[in-house]
Amino acid sequence: MELKFELKKLQLKETFSIAYGNYNHRDALLIELSHQNCKGYGECVAIDYYQINLQDFVLKLKKVQHQIEIQKIIHPKEFFKFLLDLNLHSFLLSALDCAYWDLFGKLENKSFLELNQLPTDNLIESSITISIGNIENQINKIQKSEWIRFKVKCKGLNKNDIEKLLKLNKDIALDSNASFTDEDCIWLQKNTEVQRFSYLEQPRSIDHYKILKKEGFANWMADEDCQNIDSLEELIPYYKSINIKLMKCGGLTPALEMIKKARELNYKIMIGCMTESTVGISAGCLLTGLVDFADLDGANLISNDYATGNFVENGKIILSGKPGLGIDLK
Repeated sequence: MELKFELKKLQLKETFSIAYGNYNHRDALLIELSHQNCKGYGECVAIDYYQINLQDFVLKLKKVQHQIEIQKIIHPKEFFKFLLDLNLHSFLLSALDCAYWDLFGKLENKSFLELNQLPTDNLIESSITISIGNIENQINKIQKSEWIRFKVKCKGLNKNDIEKLLKLNKDIALDSNASFTDEDCIWLQKNTEVQRFSYLEQPRSIDHYKILKKEGFANWMADEDCQNIDSLEELIPYYKSINIKLMKCGGLTPALEMIKKARELNYKIMIGCMTESTVGISAGCLLTGLVDFADLDGANLISNDYATGNFVENGKIILSGKPGLGIDLK
């Protein structure tokens, strides 16, 4: 098996504004695993509020490259166990796990869906993100869009803005990226109208969730508070929903386990994304038959996508049907 990796720059179609800052591009690391003329692809991106340094990942890959390349072709779940011994950051672990699933499926001429017997008859539609801005501009974007589900970013709570969004009678979620105060959260979860938002994501900064009440009117969704399967039990009294991102939890292999456990604990589940190319989004799309919400618009937000595969068109998940994760580079 051969390992290659390359740093890429994802250019955004417009400035992406969230509570953490404004972004015009994202740096990405593309992973390629190849064997017998088949190539599998995975990806991770640099997110500053996760303190990701892709140069550190490149140095780590150079150290473990030989260990990876001498591995025989085994089942991806066994390969994942091997990866765990390499002590990798979850973002890098995810890129390698996804690349190996893609390679393995192509070698077997079977899709990830076939290999895991996953459903495809009821794929949930994805939301598209409306970045922070003047409420009138946000509403204008929503009304002009052909998508039917929206995730509106906000910085802090503006009750008038909440009222205006609810008047639209659209499928809208709120994401404050941890910018709500305790007082904001108390007001929201006591307000009966708030249940009309499909979910309210990561209202407080990490580990400050104990003000939240699961029984309130707000469908609180954990993002940064829910990093992996170990988070689930602790969050039960506070959150109704969780956002599973492959990079956070370490890839498709742990995501499948996390979905199973979250179902047992009666969570609503979203498969989410960062700003990613079709390499990353293709992997997430394959899990949409198992979840209640999807936020997989990452590749729709960039202007220089370098891959083809599974994708999202006006919210609808379009599966390529190809082996592995269905990914090809352009």
